[in-house]
Amino acid sequence: MKSLFRLLLLLVSTAWAAGITTVASAQTATNSSQEIQIEADDGIEWIRDKTEGSGEYRARGNAHATQGELQVYADELVAYYRAGANDKQQMYRMDALGNVRIVNTDTTAVGDKGVYHMDKQVIVLVGNNLKLTNPKAIITARDSLEYWQVKNIAVARGDALVTQEDKRLQAGVLTAFIQPNISTGKNEVKRIDATKNVHISTPTEIIRGQEGVYEVDRQVATLCGSVKITRGENQLNGECAEVNMKTGRSKLKGGTGRVKGLLIPDSTGN
Repeated sequence: MKSLFRLLLLLVSTAWAAGITTVASAQTATNSSQEIQIEADDGIEWIRDKTEGSGEYRARGNAHATQGELQVYADELVAYYRAGANDKQQMYRMDALGNVRIVNTDTTAVGDKGVYHMDKQVIVLVGNNLKLTNPKAIITARDSLEYWQVKNIAVARGDALVTQEDKRLQAGVLTAFIQPNISTGKNEVKRIDATKNVHISTPTEIIRGQEGVYEVDRQVATLCGSVKITRGENQLNGECAEVNMKTGRSKLKGGTGRVKGLLIPDSTGN
């Protein structure tokens, strides 16, 4: 049976005895009053620095932490605390090491290592095969995945890619805005902002630009900045374009400049 440890985010009231795993509690430096519950197969270790009033808790073996709707899974969890007012502990950071999985209601993110900055309520995932899954979209990245709890946004950095069926939106940075669906009660990605070398591909077209906004429910993307639409050998150039990912239709807009097109006729005469 798993050992259950409760970090109640209040005054520390227990101690570590040799070979015995105990329950710990601490006050965070944030305004959050939600308790943290941690489970681990191989126990928890309390490491203290008496001179500084700081230390850490290490939970090993299929570790699982829960705070409200947020859940963190990893091979090992390390919670760091520092000295606070009235000799209370302030929990300010949690590291997740190995096979990390972050779940917040209907959104799941995975990576090799994660850091939860409790002060800012920000989670950063790094490693290989970074992936965020939501009922409305799947987002992957090369460099990092960030989840900002208060703002309810996810940021993918480095060859960031969002896929929906046979349609793809890729950019240097993708920022996904997550909101609750009133009808279903689920959290869903509603809008994705794309910056740095935006690339959209559909079964019939490739569209490139410098920045864009994708409205997930409408499946419509708006790209701006030296936009190029390529369909086979034909190409259209303009300042902005509206791309309907559902119908495959694109509308080029000139903006401050003229719209240009290069159309190659069918040499077969068809």
